[in-house]
Amino acid sequence: MADVTNASRPRASAVNPVARRVAGGRRNPHVVGADEPAPRWLRQAAGVSWRLLVVVAAVVLVFYATSRVQLLFVAVFLALVFTAVLRPLVDGMGRVMPRGLATALALLAGILFFLGMLTYVGFSIATQWNDLARQFETGIDQITDFLESGALPFTITNDQIVEWIDNGVAWVQEHAGDIASQAAASAGSVVEGFTALALATFCTVFFLARGTQMWTWFLNQLPMRVRETWVTAGGAGWYTFSGYTRGTVIIAITDGVLAFVLLTVLGVPLAAPLAVLVLIGAFIPLIGAPAAMVVAMIVALAANGLWSAVFVGIGIALIGQLEGHILQPLIMGKQVSLHPVVVALAVTAGTLTAGILGAVIAVPLVAVAWAIYSRLRTLDPPMDEEDADEEAEPGDEVPDEDAPGPRGTPLTSPSS
Repeated sequence: MADVTNASRPRASAVNPVARRVAGGRRNPHVVGADEPAPRWLRQAAGVSWRLLVVVAAVVLVFYATSRVQLLFVAVFLALVFTAVLRPLVDGMGRVMPRGLATALALLAGILFFLGMLTYVGFSIATQWNDLARQFETGIDQITDFLESGALPFTITNDQIVEWIDNGVAWVQEHAGDIASQAAASAGSVVEGFTALALATFCTVFFLARGTQMWTWFLNQLPMRVRETWVTAGGAGWYTFSGYTRGTVIIAITDGVLAFVLLTVLGVPLAAPLAVLVLIGAFIPLIGAPAAMVVAMIVALAANGLWSAVFVGIGIALIGQLEGHILQPLIMGKQVSLHPVVVALAVTAGTLTAGILGAVIAVPLVAVAWAIYSRLRTLDPPMDEEDADEEAEPGDEVPDEDAPGPRGTPLTSPSS
C-alpha cells in the first residue's frame, strides 16, 4: 500500500525546473512568463489610465445629458446667478419683513432695473439713429477718400470698392434662402430664451425663499456617512460661485458706467447702447471686452473720424486694465483664484463646446470645481521652487523598487 502511495506521487526530478525556481522564490532571468510580474511603472500607469478613462466617460456622459436638456440647464444656471445676486438684498430685507415679501420685492427691483436699462437703450437708438446713419455715411466717404489717396503701400480705387459692394450684394441675393432659415432659427432661439428666463425666474423664487430648506431636504436623502462631505463641498462651491457672480455683476456695471462716461465725453453717438455692450462683454472673460472695444471703435471711426476711434480704443483698454488690476482683486479677493492660463483654456474649451454660452459659464464652473477639489483634498508638504528646479547629479543612483535585494541597493554586474 505504501508502495502504491509513493508511486502515485510525482518524483522531485519530474517537477518543472522553472516551477521549482518559482517555489523557491528565485526568478529565471531567461524565461518570461506568468511568474514575471509587470514592472511597477507599467502597473501604476495602467491603474491611472483606467481611472482616467472612467472619469472621462463620466464627464462625457454629463455633457451629453446636459446637451439633451440644454434649456433646463440654462434655466437652472440663470436661477443660480439671480439667486447669488439677489440673496444679500433678500437677507437684508428679511430682517424687517417676511422672507416671502422680501423675495418678491427683490425680484421686482431686479426686473425693473433690467427693463429700465433696455428702455433707455432703445430710446437712445431711436433718437440717435438718424444722426448716426448720416455720420456713418460721412465716415465711410472719409475712409474711401483715405484709401484712394495713396497714403497706404497699396492702392485701392473707387472701382474696386464698388466691385466689392456689388459682390457682397450678389452673395446676399444668392444666399437669401439660407439667411432666411437662419433668421427663423434665431426667432426660435429667442422663444427658447424667454422660456428659459421664465423658468429661471420661477426657480429663483423658491431658491431665495426656501433655499436652505431645499438644501437640508437634499442632505437628508443621503446616507449619514457622506453628509459631511456634501456639506463641505456645497459650502465651498456656493461660496465661490456666489462670489464670482456678484463680483462679475459689480465689475460689469462699473465697466458700463465708465464706458458711457468715456463715449459721452468723446461725443460718440449711441453711447448708451455701446456702454451696455461693454457691460455684457464683461461677462465673457478675455474675449468680451476686446469685442466690445472693436465695435465702439468702428462706430467712433465712422461717426467722428480716426482719432476719435483711437481715443475710444485707448480709453476702453484702460478700463480693462483698471478691471484686471484693481477691481477684480478688490471685489473678488481670493474667492476665485484661477491662473490666467486656466481661464484662457476654460474659455476656449467652453467656446468650442457650446459657443457663447460655453464661454460665459466655463470659468464659473471651473472655479467651482477647483474650489470643491481644494477643500476636499489632503495636501502634502509643499515644495519650494529651488527644490522643483534641482537636477539629479550624474552619479546619483535611482532606486529600483522591483529589483531584488534591499530597496535602493544597485545591482552589481556579474563581472564585479
